[in-house]
Amino acid sequence: MSDTPGPNSLVLYKSRPALVVRSGDKLEIELEDGKQLKVRPKDVVLLHPGPLRSLSDLKPRTNSAQTLGEVETAWELLAGSQTTLPELAELIYEAYTPATAWATWQLVEDGLYFQGGLDTIFAATAEQVRQVKAGRAAKAAKEQAWLGFVDRARAGRFQPEDADFLRDVEAVAHGRYSNSKLLRELGRAETPESAHAWLLDIGHWAETVDPYPARLGLSLTSSAAPLAELPAEDRLDLTHLPAFAIDDEGSQDPDDALSLDGRRLWVHVADVAAIVPPGSPADLEARARGATLYLPEQTVTMLPPQATPLLGLGLSDRSPALSFGLDLDEVGNVTHLEIAPSWVRVQRLSYEEAETRLTEPPLAGLHQIAQTLAARRRARGEIAIDLPEVKIRVSEGEVIIKPILPLQSRDLVREAMLIAGEAAARFAIARNLPLPFTTQAAPEPLSFPDTLAGHFARRMSLTRSQLSGLPGPHAGLGLEVYAKATSPLRRYSDLVVHQQLRAALRGEPPLDAAQVLERVGAAEAVEGDTRRAERLARRHWTLVYLRRNPGWRGQGVIVEKRGPRDLILIPELDLETQLSVRGDLPPDSAISLVLSRVNLPELDVYFRVES
Repeated sequence: MSDTPGPNSLVLYKSRPALVVRSGDKLEIELEDGKQLKVRPKDVVLLHPGPLRSLSDLKPRTNSAQTLGEVETAWELLAGSQTTLPELAELIYEAYTPATAWATWQLVEDGLYFQGGLDTIFAATAEQVRQVKAGRAAKAAKEQAWLGFVDRARAGRFQPEDADFLRDVEAVAHGRYSNSKLLRELGRAETPESAHAWLLDIGHWAETVDPYPARLGLSLTSSAAPLAELPAEDRLDLTHLPAFAIDDEGSQDPDDALSLDGRRLWVHVADVAAIVPPGSPADLEARARGATLYLPEQTVTMLPPQATPLLGLGLSDRSPALSFGLDLDEVGNVTHLEIAPSWVRVQRLSYEEAETRLTEPPLAGLHQIAQTLAARRRARGEIAIDLPEVKIRVSEGEVIIKPILPLQSRDLVREAMLIAGEAAARFAIARNLPLPFTTQAAPEPLSFPDTLAGHFARRMSLTRSQLSGLPGPHAGLGLEVYAKATSPLRRYSDLVVHQQLRAALRGEPPLDAAQVLERVGAAEAVEGDTRRAERLARRHWTLVYLRRNPGWRGQGVIVEKRGPRDLILIPELDLETQLSVRGDLPPDSAISLVLSRVNLPELDVYFRVES
């Protein structure tokens, strides 16, 4: 079969038959559709030397050798042995001609009874034939089932076993695949939004399915990395001081608490770095996640779940902490800082509970310090933004949206955390200790009214804060230097800060600046996806809430003019929407809105102005 093809011979060209018209350095061949082209001899394989008058002679005719051949008989005679193409053609068709050579080669390509190449053909064993037949029968049954499913899908009817066929659509809806055979069959766009819409339409997905973490490649299971034991080390005993972990009601990961010791402010932070050193399995896993993922329907922790009961402040009789002792002057400057591993005894309070006790010691003293610290930041140019916020959670399938009230207890905790972060940054600078500093460039010096629209514009004027290996001002906070240092249970950059501080306290070599930036940079990229998933999930569940309340009415406030449309903020939902409002109303105008329609897959919601 390796001879050079001559004129009128039969060759294979790209697995199909061709007739050699002329030979030479280049072969001129004729294809089945009558087209002729020139090819190199090595581009074809000789199937039969001919003569072959026309490719039409290869087509089966009544009483032809192909029809009369006994394929199974030949296979039974040869089962388990090998032969050649001419021999097999003679055995099956009693002749070796271009037509029988082509017919025999088609049997080899079919692969049921015979396999191999032109020079050596193997006759399958009985078991091999049985397996091929079983596989083809299963494939035919699967194809038949698929066709039946497509018919049902077009009619909107489904059976329990259809779930397997819907998986590729679910994969597109979750952003894992970009193609779906079923969506193509149905003539629908192969996009996550289209797949989501169709799965909702047919009732296979409930409105409660939140696809956004999966689309962003985020895990929905918490870290399972092993944790080190809490080391036996000297800890400052601060259990005699009343300490308070003040947080939202229902918070599951209290990682900071406050104490007052005379005029000294203590900020206690969960001592995560004590059991998660750099390079440990838990550290690597936390770095890959960037931050804890907070969804209305669930929380996916950056650290293994067992870290919270071990390290969370107030979850046991006494808790290990890394405590920041800050002595402050009359205007809130830190005059002395002590950082030490400690034991603390913490009482947990909600913001609402703390609010009722701000006139009682020691919370009254903490409140007074917070007011001094807030005045200090205002004097340094803090860019205060006061916009409505809501907390969204899903409990037993119910979507609960509650406003976050502007409580003084929230301001108290915020100020304490900020001064601790500033003090940690200054501690590091004084010791040449590499840290991920948080900086923010100053915006253009614009004046905004102290209104809802003014605060919205002020927020839009700010650039995003950045993590940097070099200290610098944070314009929004009104701080000359700052490092996030009070949430190591749920934010990787804070954990790196704690790892560095602990190394400095123990006199051990810390990570160098390049190592810090490498770790924080990798985590920051993932944390961006985490925060985006949280924003999308919040909007998803807000729209689920509106779908369940089709008669919703409420108030919106125009916060920005965008050509013929207005950007409207709905305070009770913390939801932005665009709408054309008649009358060219100015920013801060309040309008009454009525829900018109919700498009959950597109995350779009439409309102109309109530007349």
